[in-house]
Amino acid sequence: MKVAIIAANGGLFDAYKVFNIATAAAATDGEVAIFFTFEGLNLIHKEAYKQLPMPAGKEHFQEGFQKANVPSIEELVKMAQELGVKMIACQMTMDVMGLEKDQFVDGVDVAGAATFLSFAKDADITLTF
Repeated sequence: MKVAIIAANGGLFDAYKVFNIATAAAATDGEVAIFFTFEGLNLIHKEAYKQLPMPAGKEHFQEGFQKANVPSIEELVKMAQELGVKMIACQMTMDVMGLEKDQFVDGVDVAGAATFLSFAKDADITLTF
């Protein structure tokens, strides 16, 4: 199974959606690529991903995450890396925002949309978060 994910939003819930699907697919021998663009770059930014915002009015879920032993985003990123999830940071967005590759977690590729599209063109599942 081939799964293509576009991560365009940068909140905590977005990160859980992206990495939950990505790691589940990769753990079942899926081939997974995530294209991070605009606010989605926060999900792999070395500093930002440690403090992603909880949606307003949803702060009470923080206790639920802890009670359910849900891994942190840092742990999920590491798990995705270990499972071979391909993570692509959008070059155009990085240029627009003045970001450099060394600001992101290790193992992230920097490429344009065409690179992601060549992966996604025959994906079995395509998702956007």
